[in-house]
Amino acid sequence: MTSHRIRALLTALAVSALVAATGCGGNDTTGAQTGASATAGATGTVNVFAAASLTETFTKLGKDFEAAHPGTRVKFNFAGSSALATQINQGAPADVFASAAPKNMATVTDAGNADGAPTTFVKNQLVIAVPKGNPNGVKDLADLTRPGVKVALCAEQVPCGAAAKKALDTGGVELTPVTLEQDVKAALSKVKLGEVDAALVYRTDAKAAAADVEGIEFPESAGAVNDYPIVALKGARNAAGAKAFVAYVLSDRGKAVLTEAGFQVP
Repeated sequence: MTSHRIRALLTALAVSALVAATGCGGNDTTGAQTGASATAGATGTVNVFAAASLTETFTKLGKDFEAAHPGTRVKFNFAGSSALATQINQGAPADVFASAAPKNMATVTDAGNADGAPTTFVKNQLVIAVPKGNPNGVKDLADLTRPGVKVALCAEQVPCGAAAKKALDTGGVELTPVTLEQDVKAALSKVKLGEVDAALVYRTDAKAAAADVEGIEFPESAGAVNDYPIVALKGARNAAGAKAFVAYVLSDRGKAVLTEAGFQVP
């Protein structure tokens, strides 16, 4: 083979190697970009305003979200949905709102503070929470009207209170609670502390407090199931983080955590 042909062959081989290397490099870059896009913008603090009944599940999901999105921190404000809606409309620094009822979500969306349409992610149903061992032998709503039985309810402006009123109306049961609480956790705590004999709370809250209380199912609750909507907020300081957190709640992982806690998937 002549020296001219040898040089030509070496040149061709060099060009081929360069093209192959460039192609491999291009594929690696694309892969890196694809991986980065999955967490693009998900960084910094995400302020989540969530219904009190979501305390246990969202706390867990927040930790899972932080692990899946290094560099993020989820900060929660748990309270009654009506109070949270008011805070948001008054300019509180919230990125995400998860309500225990559409009515309270509408307060925020009607004010133009939602970034898009809310999505219903779970449903929840009431039970009668009684102390462990059910010392008063409560079996149904009618038992709550017996003399001497002290009952705690949520105030009607919060979702658990509105659901309780609907259930009681459905059963034609009239009772006078000894206390009206501003969120479901407060009503449940009255049972745990022995201050009342029963309370109408969500099934998920009774399950979370199973060491101290029992949840008594009652048929009237089927007509008072609450939808839980979630939305990223228009005034979010961390818009990318807000959307990423909402997506995580709606993901298969989010659904698994929520259903394990007793929530119903729509």
